[in-house]
Parts: sequence; C-alpha cells; structure tokens
Amino acid sequence: MSVTQIDLDDDALAQAMALSGVRTKKEAVNMALRFYAEQQQRAALVREHFERARTWGAVADAERLHLAEKAERDR
Repeated sequence: MSVTQIDLDDDALAQAMALSGVRTKKEAVNMALRFYAEQQQRAALVREHFERARTWGAVADAERLHLAEKAERDR
C-alpha cells in the first residue's frame, strides 16, 4: 500500500464516514475508491451487454414490440 498526502473535503469526508459507518479517514477513502472502481466496472458490463444486444437485434425487437403495444393502447 502506498502513502499519499491529499487535501480532502472535510464535509464530504464526514458525511461519507457517517453514512458508511467507517471509523477512519483511511477507511473512508479506500471504501470510496473501491466503490468507484466497482461502479465503473458495472457500467462497463452494462455497456458491453447493450452492445452485444444490439448485434443480435434484441434492442430493435424490443423497440418494435414497444411501438406495437403503444399503438394498440392508443386505439
């Protein structure tokens, strides 16, 4: 683990610590970094899924179904 000195937003840090229940600033920063990395990984997986779905026509099929159902309701 590396040692880094950074200036932190004290209010944001206090709020993060209170909401998460961590006891130290180090825990709060590490938790936030892990959370951010996991969130970005999940977003990448979702993008990947929709790209794959586009290639097998699932998105177009869903859009056609939605438009057909909407037209039926609007009659």
